[in-house]
Amino acid sequence: MNWKRIRCEVILAIILLLGASAAQVRAEMVSIAGDDINMRSGPGTNYRVLWELGRGFPLQVLKRTGKWYRVKDFEGSVGWIHKDVVSKTPHMIVKANKNSTKRINIRSGPGTQYGVVAEAHYGVVFQTLKQKNGWVNIRHENGVTGWADRRLLWGWW
Repeated sequence: MNWKRIRCEVILAIILLLGASAAQVRAEMVSIAGDDINMRSGPGTNYRVLWELGRGFPLQVLKRTGKWYRVKDFEGSVGWIHKDVVSKTPHMIVKANKNSTKRINIRSGPGTQYGVVAEAHYGVVFQTLKQKNGWVNIRHENGVTGWADRRLLWGWW
């Protein structure tokens, strides 16, 4: 056996796996820049409308085809969005408590020792302001600003 060759192949495989993981961490994200924007089944206006998305809704870009982005949302739904209807302003959406009336706490600071300033249910969108120690400073379009546990949100900073 050629142990040197096997060792090189194993090292190469590890490097490729680490590279793939790093690429996933750096996944390109966009957010919807308008109101009632159509997510379509294909890259063009002749394709069926799958969903209407609201301002700030975060999406992960999977692929680009011309002026169209193939995107995935926080529930795993995949569709197409035109590049002119998205922005690079970071947003997050509440992913916790699906099919529940339970809400997450929005706090005055980055930790459970801070008071609750608001609550939010599954699917509420927030603009991302900054992150600190696993907490995200967020702002809702109605003006409410506070901090939420990063594990309860999906999106980007």
